[in-house]
Amino acid sequence: MRKDFGITKALKEININIDNFLSLVGPNGAGKTTLIKILSTTMKPTSGTAEINGVDIKKEPIKVREQIGVVSHQTYLYRDLTAKENLKFYARMYDIPKPEKRIKKLVTDHNLEKRLNDRVSEYSRGMKQKLSIIRALLHEPKVLLLDEPYTGLDQHANERLKNTLANFKDKTIIQTTHDLNRALEIGKQIAILSNGKIVYKTQKNDLDPIRFREIYEKKVKKR
Repeated sequence: MRKDFGITKALKEININIDNFLSLVGPNGAGKTTLIKILSTTMKPTSGTAEINGVDIKKEPIKVREQIGVVSHQTYLYRDLTAKENLKFYARMYDIPKPEKRIKKLVTDHNLEKRLNDRVSEYSRGMKQKLSIIRALLHEPKVLLLDEPYTGLDQHANERLKNTLANFKDKTIIQTTHDLNRALEIGKQIAILSNGKIVYKTQKNDLDPIRFREIYEKKVKKR
């Protein structure tokens, strides 16, 4: 799969299989957000394609969207609606029957129940990120695409999100980050994206942080 913006090659022949939890790490401008946008069907690749649970992102984008939850830099929340109204709106989009119970559980799990009836315009950046995470989990997707999901979260919310992700046993997750320590915290696979290419990929296991940092610096500086 490739993505060009004019003469700029944002992604260069990406070829990767993911079946559990991948932490994709790379510097700013490496192509991480572009990859997430393509996989979430909000951007089309220049050539090639990808499959989500066996569904082609170009041929059946609507079916793909039913199976994915996305957290990105932009929350895409409706500022003039309350958090509850936002969640009920997305519940209708995903045709979730009687969503109140699901909403109540998620907002309680993420400590947002006291602000559920406040307008999103009154939320801090961290609270908006919490709400976008809840929205991504609302329809119990099989695949989670997380583009720098910890942005704006306080330490408590960071830990809650990390524990939530660690407990998912039945989901495929792609998490992008520029933070090497964050990339090593959870997940089973780790890959380095640099200058639009996957330049390193391994099973994480007990990959030594110091050794990984050396690999990262070597791979990124080469590009």
